[in-house]
Amino acid sequence: MSEYLSLPLAALPFPNIDPIIIQIGPFAVHWYGLAYIVGILFAWWYGKRLVTNPRLWPGGELPMKPTDLDDFVVWAAVGVVLGGRIGYVLFYDFARYLANPLDIFAVWQGGMSFHGGFTGCTIAMILFARSRGIAVWTMFDVIAAGVPVGLGLVRVTNFINSELWGRVTGVPWAVEFPNGGPFTRHPSQLYEAALEGLILFFVLRILTHSLLKLKQPGFVSGAFVTGYGLSRIFVEFFREPDAQLGYLVGGWLTMGMLLSVPMVLVGVWAMTAASARKSATILGKHDA
Repeated sequence: MSEYLSLPLAALPFPNIDPIIIQIGPFAVHWYGLAYIVGILFAWWYGKRLVTNPRLWPGGELPMKPTDLDDFVVWAAVGVVLGGRIGYVLFYDFARYLANPLDIFAVWQGGMSFHGGFTGCTIAMILFARSRGIAVWTMFDVIAAGVPVGLGLVRVTNFINSELWGRVTGVPWAVEFPNGGPFTRHPSQLYEAALEGLILFFVLRILTHSLLKLKQPGFVSGAFVTGYGLSRIFVEFFREPDAQLGYLVGGWLTMGMLLSVPMVLVGVWAMTAASARKSATILGKHDA
């Protein structure tokens, strides 16, 4: 109760942006869905710029054709949507969907998991790369470099939808969400948009264009996975846990944290392995 008594008398006003951009009869275009589309298209466009820039690749040899990425867009969309939905069903609200299995297909009601979408897209990348004779780690790097923009946009639309809001707080930038009770809360969606979207994108851009880390297959994708995992774990300390799950252990561990820890470990391993492969290559040349 003392936490609530310390809340400010005023909070930042919630913008009340209509989640629906346009509606014609039963057909409606939502900001949330548009964010996914724009994110996928940006990653496609940005990836094509990367694979047509010889300066970024070992020996100036381009790793794939731009048309390969044209074809991969559909694979990516299917992987993200199916993986995101299945991940949400399994990890965040399994009991509900077990009781009402037809609700699994009601994607317009919301319910997507980043970790599930990440897994689905990863499987799509592996299958696609092998079907085209493209190095899998290089495929990971090209796609990962542009993904943060889509993540940031989706988090902004979570804010617009007044969902996934943060814990009760008295900070000056707190927001009273229309469905978050009579309390001011952390705008944790915007924290995630800044960390997972804006900052992570520019970190990866420095790695690709300034440090030329695309020449070490696996490093950029490892940095993306590590950066996302650390960002998500950090923001989970400010984000209200899902009501149907709550805290998992000790009043602080959340499902988002639990799913992000393996990402950090895998990401660090991928960067370390990529650096080791580069060092071995250089050493081999010197020995020769």
